[in-house]
Amino acid sequence: MSAQQRLSNIQQHIENSAAASIFSDVPQAPPDAIFKLTAAYKADTYDKKVNLGVGAYRDDDGKPWVLPSVKMAKRALLENEDIDHEYLGITGLNEFTSSAAKLILGSSSEAISEKRVSSVQTISGTGANHLGAVFLNKFYPFDKAGGQRQIYISNPTWANHKAIFNSVGIKPVDYPWYDAKTVGLDFEGLTKTLKEAPKQSVFLLHACAHNPTGVDPTKEQWKQIADLFEQQGHYAFFDCAYQGFASGNLDEDAYSVRLFIERRTIPVLVCQSFAKNAGLYGERIGALHIVSTTPERAAAVTSQLSVIQRSEISNPPAFGARIVTMILNEPKLWDQWQKDVTTMADRIISMRKSLHSLLVEKYKTPAPGGNWDHILKQIGMFTFLGLNEKQCALIVNEGHIYMTSNSRISMAGLTTKNVEYVASWIDKAARS
Repeated sequence: MSAQQRLSNIQQHIENSAAASIFSDVPQAPPDAIFKLTAAYKADTYDKKVNLGVGAYRDDDGKPWVLPSVKMAKRALLENEDIDHEYLGITGLNEFTSSAAKLILGSSSEAISEKRVSSVQTISGTGANHLGAVFLNKFYPFDKAGGQRQIYISNPTWANHKAIFNSVGIKPVDYPWYDAKTVGLDFEGLTKTLKEAPKQSVFLLHACAHNPTGVDPTKEQWKQIADLFEQQGHYAFFDCAYQGFASGNLDEDAYSVRLFIERRTIPVLVCQSFAKNAGLYGERIGALHIVSTTPERAAAVTSQLSVIQRSEISNPPAFGARIVTMILNEPKLWDQWQKDVTTMADRIISMRKSLHSLLVEKYKTPAPGGNWDHILKQIGMFTFLGLNEKQCALIVNEGHIYMTSNSRISMAGLTTKNVEYVASWIDKAARS
């Protein structure tokens, strides 16, 4: 028998075996939209191509930026011979979780001083959302919230939110957020849903710099939202991935979270990420904070979070947690980090002003909603241009400017070198 015949016989045997039928009905999943966009950008050889899809900060040369405060912390860690590579505890590095809680809740938070906060280190904000979702699925009294195991999520939202909750058996339900006519907040639709949803419903809120729209409530609107949460007994599931990116001020960007917690009568959970504001994207450093009414309940919540975490990741990573801990606790690094955060926020704000000026003054581009002021009013890393899918496709396919089909662009992808080119294509698309 020839080698080719033997190979053919082996292949036939494999095809007829039980192994051939295993997973034969598994369908091909569609690629993640953002990662697909990034792959297309990398494959493009056009010299003027621009990536406005990635949710990561870039400097004015379009390059990843390692924060000076992070560099300083890394050098100090390398010089510390007492640091080993042993496992952290299941709930993470204690110095990190306690410092992270103070950053988002406030150093003078009564919830912290009264020991009513359960804090667990997570695999960035994604892990915090997932751990929070698993915990709610297991312990939240959905039977008192209309009997439906569901969570209200803004329309639109970060795409991964729906995937996370669907994966644990909690159904995402849209609530109004973005008003295409005004290219702003649909406050009337939002408050109407808060009033009409079953009491004790769970609502996911973006703490600041809403992803993907960049549309945030005003402080007065946040107060009205908090009033409705109190009246209806709703559960506030906060996702805070961009503290510092909205205003450049870490305390200012924690306003909504602190407002809700200070009310004391609103149940609150907070997912926190250091991917963006510390530039630690690949280190996956985050935290989940759940606020209870008593220290005893907080201790019980922590114990259950520990059980869930043990079954999923066992122990969170140490390196990034040590970097963030140093930044949050050493005065020199803390001062530098605040400057770093301001540097990133200010560059994004300057790009907003440049893009707005080009569209209004140079190109006199026709705008959705009547003007382009929403570019200045929206905050954080992302902006919703208000263009339709056909217009966005023109920008991507002919302009080689990569953005999502809903017209979300990352302001961090704009630079002084490419903003005019991008504005020219927005103008062409708006006139098409």
